[in-house]
Amino acid sequence: MSIQQRRERERADREKLIITAARELAESEGWDAVTTRRLAAEIEYSQPVLYSHFKGKDAIMAAVAVEGCGELAAELRTARTAPADPAQTLADVAAAYMEFAERRPALYDAMFTRAVDLPFATPEAPPALQEAFGELRETLRPLAGEDDLGALTETFWSSLHGLLTLMRDGRMRREHHALRLQILLRRFST
Repeated sequence: MSIQQRRERERADREKLIITAARELAESEGWDAVTTRRLAAEIEYSQPVLYSHFKGKDAIMAAVAVEGCGELAAELRTARTAPADPAQTLADVAAAYMEFAERRPALYDAMFTRAVDLPFATPEAPPALQEAFGELRETLRPLAGEDDLGALTETFWSSLHGLLTLMRDGRMRREHHALRLQILLRRFST
């Protein structure tokens, strides 16, 4: 291994360390606790080292969001590709989406709630964002009928996000979550 290759590997390892530390800190204490000073202390590097990888907290959060979208895409793909009829596949994918968000609330917030400097819904979106949306799109393809598949997917995604976010924020009763999800799935699969 050349010196250049070793340096590139070490840089990638440091970057991964920063992202992992940010995720862990956000999940345990919330995104307000994630600062470059705090991250530098957590990973035992100076703040200038962090800034050599990321412009600041927003860029770190964007990197966390991209990583999270890749993980979400993998979980949705697993649910989507299990043998089932289209309606059951839709239910399985919706359940995987909800479980992901409930299991990792700070990660989900970085991906879809907090302001991050990422291009969504454009060809310039990072591949992981496109893959996560693509899994939802492919789930809905057999159910789309005459509807525009992209618009249908955006509507379904926003419905899942809205149900989840309103419930998590205490604006809808948690005990009715399963019922609301059933209603949504029934409307989308008929």
